[in-house]
Amino acid sequence: MSDKQENASAYWKENIKYLTILLIIWFVVSFGCGILFREALDTIRLGGFKLGFWFAQQGSIYVFVILIFVYIRLMNKLDKKYGFDE
Repeated sequence: MSDKQENASAYWKENIKYLTILLIIWFVVSFGCGILFREALDTIRLGGFKLGFWFAQQGSIYVFVILIFVYIRLMNKLDKKYGFDE
């Protein structure tokens, strides 16, 4: 395997690692906080609403948008690291 192929393979391996971590975070926030941990979170109020309800309705969307920006930043660093930046 050539050096260029090894470089591309390492790039994709690291990319998949980032995607997996970010998707797990999104799952925990959206499914975990919105459904599984709802009762425990409902003891806390945010803006007059129970925190479990807030995560189910708004929090998971906000976290998803934040994760998009985190992914962009990670990919820019990864592109520079492997020489794929423009």
